[in-house]
Amino acid sequence: MQTFVHSFKKAAVVGAGRSGRAAIRLLHAAGLECILLEKSPENIPEDFMCWLAENDIPLLAGEHKPEYFCGTDLVIPSPGAAKSAILPLLAEGASNANAVIMSESELAWRFLEGEPVIGVTGTSGKTTTTSICSAMLEKHGLTVFTGGNIGTPLSEYILARLAGKPKADVIVLELSSFQLQTCSSLHPRVGILLNISENHLDFHADMQEYTDAKMQLFACQTSEDLAVLHPSLKTLPEKYGMKAEIAFIDPELRPFPNTRLIGSHNQCNASAAFMAASKFGVTRDEAAQAMEEFTPIAHRLEHVAEHDGITYVNDSKCTTIEALRVALAAFSSPVILMVGGKFKGGDLIGVRPLLKSRVKAVCLYGASREHFEKAWSGIIPVTWDETMDLALERSRRIAVRGDTILLAPATSSFDQYKNYVERGNHFKELVIRLRDQH
Repeated sequence: MQTFVHSFKKAAVVGAGRSGRAAIRLLHAAGLECILLEKSPENIPEDFMCWLAENDIPLLAGEHKPEYFCGTDLVIPSPGAAKSAILPLLAEGASNANAVIMSESELAWRFLEGEPVIGVTGTSGKTTTTSICSAMLEKHGLTVFTGGNIGTPLSEYILARLAGKPKADVIVLELSSFQLQTCSSLHPRVGILLNISENHLDFHADMQEYTDAKMQLFACQTSEDLAVLHPSLKTLPEKYGMKAEIAFIDPELRPFPNTRLIGSHNQCNASAAFMAASKFGVTRDEAAQAMEEFTPIAHRLEHVAEHDGITYVNDSKCTTIEALRVALAAFSSPVILMVGGKFKGGDLIGVRPLLKSRVKAVCLYGASREHFEKAWSGIIPVTWDETMDLALERSRRIAVRGDTILLAPATSSFDQYKNYVERGNHFKELVIRLRDQH
């Protein structure tokens, strides 16, 4: 068990999501006094509530208060809890203003025993690239742990290892800006930065802070490590004093044409994954075979069905305007575009040329109608319906053989859905129902 935790007296874990639950289990296993803060305790799984009670770990519910942090010198925030929101609470009252704020990924990293890490970040494409990278490594015969922002916290890997499970040969982590912002010693053997575009400015103060967080992936690398970047980011290595070997992705390459993944951007993702995997002995033939067998990830340009010559594609994970650009660029066939949800900002005017060249009609639904209509009406036919059900029916009436109906909302899902997964699943259900009715 790592001794670094013994330099702390008491830890506060903020948020009882999966990463928070894993972090507090790990801290408890390390013998550190812990408390858990959760605004909505009714969402905590019953078995975990029992575990908290059995181990006498206090649960502080409701809005976070300065006094909740009294005596804590280590704070592990959930990925959605901004550092900027926690700092004022630590500075007030009897709280510890000198407490260390550390992401769950950073915490778990400190318990590793030499396992090499590939870290993947970027505004878009992280999950697909992480998954491709793991598939290539596994094709080479390596044991891989895949986790981080992709769904399984690294702390769960550490807990499993402490329980006797063998070490992985390679760890592949998807890392968000939320996680990276409070990393200080995380040191990946290979770091991949796919892209940076405007996003999460409701979490970060500005684009500079967002970029700084992304670049934290490379802060502890040495000349023996590899950093893989998109060429649009070529000024960053010098600006941030990167010490690793720098390799740039070639966006023009199409190295793995035999794949079910849609779009040239996924060839870039695959190129980045292979550049990383090749450092662990993966051959081009092994990578190509992994790509042929790779199953597209749900809600990311996911082919749902083809009926009467019309293709239906679910890109519910498209939550930004930049992601919309990527999605539209993936198609040569005419697109009927379904958009709607809670608008997160972005350049709607700048996307007009791509709309004119790729899209026959835009079928809006739900919230943010005013943003899209103002920016796009008069450029392309734009309609609005209250629900996705109605918008899909309208899209089907517009579409003809050879067209693609694309759900690429360019917004968060929080107007009508819990998350993008629920939104994408609803779209798929509607498409299957529509297909079966005809």
